[in-house]
Amino acid sequence: MHTVVVGTSGVTASDVLAVARGGARVELSEEALAALAAAREIVDALAAKPDPVYGVSTGFGALATRHISPGLRAQLQRNIVRSHAAGMGPRVEREVVRALMFLRLKTVCSGHTGVRPEVAQTMAGLLNAGITPVVHEYGSLGCSGDLAPLSHCALALMGEGDAEGPDGAVRPAAELLAAHGIQPVELREKEGLALLNGTDGMLGMLVMALADLDRLYRSADVTAALSLEALLGTDKVLAPELHAIRPHPGQAASAANMLAVLKGSGLTGHHQDDAPRVQDAYSVRCAPQVAGAGRDTLAHARLVAERELASAVDNPVVLPDGRVESNGNFHGAPVAYVLDFLAIAAADLGSIAERRTDRLLDKNRSHGLPPFLADDAGVDSGLMIAQYTQAALVSELKRLAVPASADSIPSSAMQEDHVSMGWSAARKLRTAVDNLTRVLAVELYAATRAIELREGLTPAPATQAVIDAAREAGVRGPGPDRYLAPDLAAADAFVRDGRLLAAVETVTGPLR
Repeated sequence: MHTVVVGTSGVTASDVLAVARGGARVELSEEALAALAAAREIVDALAAKPDPVYGVSTGFGALATRHISPGLRAQLQRNIVRSHAAGMGPRVEREVVRALMFLRLKTVCSGHTGVRPEVAQTMAGLLNAGITPVVHEYGSLGCSGDLAPLSHCALALMGEGDAEGPDGAVRPAAELLAAHGIQPVELREKEGLALLNGTDGMLGMLVMALADLDRLYRSADVTAALSLEALLGTDKVLAPELHAIRPHPGQAASAANMLAVLKGSGLTGHHQDDAPRVQDAYSVRCAPQVAGAGRDTLAHARLVAERELASAVDNPVVLPDGRVESNGNFHGAPVAYVLDFLAIAAADLGSIAERRTDRLLDKNRSHGLPPFLADDAGVDSGLMIAQYTQAALVSELKRLAVPASADSIPSSAMQEDHVSMGWSAARKLRTAVDNLTRVLAVELYAATRAIELREGLTPAPATQAVIDAAREAGVRGPGPDRYLAPDLAAADAFVRDGRLLAAVETVTGPLR
């Protein structure tokens, strides 16, 4: 099994995906263990002094003014975990919780939190045992980080609360830890606070969304190319020299992908012979401009994610010179903004795909295709309601594009008076990514059917490879009306698991 070694300088996106989705094992480097021990010595020294230090010998948030005596400090750390584990609503997905735990471990191992090495080793132990704490949908304002979600994870480290075992069954955390020979953690000064104070949930969801959207943007280039082909559009607008004079890199990549898919097509530009059109519609002609802008948004979001992956987010932090200082690095604004940007881009990509699908189904705009791609229009409804479903998904995508990060609601007796709502931005982006996958699946379904209805014209070799693979995957072709939901589910799976890209790349090579 793949192993990810956590050091003091952060982790990569591929590390997060390996642990969250691939079940990779986690180990701590010798460097990390040394840094943990050194930072802990600083915290222990401060704890022994009479001067109050936030998070070490004081309360938290609006209660930071109270000095806590040594005899109550362990209870203080237990209490902050228990009281902050106040989430409600449905359970969060396993991969999200694993990413959350791994990213908190990443910050702990930086040596800036003051957590003992044995606490970090126990965190790694839970991940390696496949123990996933139960985390709930609601409870984070994105400042100070993802408090409630992280608290539910810390609760499991203490042997309290519920968790899911490697078999998928939810049991008391104490039972699961005992079954895997893991000793519950007895928290000491600052450790409870250090386990709760970070942007790890929203960052983990950002990393996974970036991976999913990278696949979906390349998939959208393929479905757009198939729609252009089915509509007998021209590929001349994809010429590199046209995109070079507006040098947005995402636009150039998208146009190049579409051109590669369409290479050798007998359908593109065919209308110039017998039904001249001056220009194709915007949804066809401007596909690279829209998808390209989304790709460039992805690139910006990836840069923010890389910076955050290299960060140590905690409050207070232990500095190399021995100081323990309060700060505001836990604020989720940088991550929240890009999560919202990505939801906007996803909504627009879904919107333009739906417009192409609608064009394929409208006999007045499809350039010779039957109404709704039906076998016997009037008797058959064809894909009429498939487009309704797609339109409903796009409408929801637009609602999900409303930014969460533009909102703020005060908390902690006005001490935390401006929050990021980054967790909420991440949660709605996950729904947006799911819906965008379904939107592209409907376009794929319509475009492949439309191409097969162009009798006497030969599609591009890459297109034919997609059609063949889709049919083999249960995405059925033209014919009389039938129960349509299974076909759409098969198309969804075909896009979602990467088989669409795999099929096309057997002809084109890797798309950009």
